[in-house]
Amino acid sequence: MYWVTPRHLAGDDDVLADQIGDALGELGWRMWPTSRNTLLYVSPDGLRGAEWILAAYPFELGGLPVAWQLSARPHTASAMTEWNAYFTAGVPHEALTDFLLALDACEAPDTGFESAETVLTALSARGWLRDPDRPRTTATDPGFSASISLETLPPLIQDADPRDDLLAWQAWAEPVLGAPYLWCASFSASVPHDLVTVFAASLAAPGPVPRRTLPKAAEDRLTIVERS
Repeated sequence: MYWVTPRHLAGDDDVLADQIGDALGELGWRMWPTSRNTLLYVSPDGLRGAEWILAAYPFELGGLPVAWQLSARPHTASAMTEWNAYFTAGVPHEALTDFLLALDACEAPDTGFESAETVLTALSARGWLRDPDRPRTTATDPGFSASISLETLPPLIQDADPRDDLLAWQAWAEPVLGAPYLWCASFSASVPHDLVTVFAASLAAPGPVPRRTLPKAAEDRLTIVERS
């Protein structure tokens, strides 16, 4: 077992499906397999959903297949989700778990009251740096290996707002400039900023995380704090 930093380069330890599935089970979310070989989880109130879709290979973010799709709807009779968030394999499961805990706890999962600035403020408090050219939209970790930014929505990202000029939060880790991404995450435009803030703050948390396996793409950039 390794205890490593930084969290955003630690990978998912190849247990992203199990870790998130266990967390959702503890929250009381129901699960059943679908005909597409995916695993669909629904919250007790029916307003929140999470689906392990890696086997279906729906589309890619940054050249990586999407593994988890999270969604929220305003009421159970709604056929359309208000927003969606997508995460590839490799994303640290701690950050995704914290996002889900916040999603489960909020009274209205389709609304939020914080502004976009709260995301960047949370990252700045953890030592991340604002882009000097885009200080109101983009922050990067001190090692310049991960970023969170308000960007134009990538293709296939679904949101209740149909406009094609919307900005939404995108996050990614690129351990070596120009090399393949370690993971990517995409939040549609209507995802509440306060939920994205939880993900960002968790992603930038300074404490070491336990891993049995280290991602080869980032191994040289990880600090092993302890072996056990």
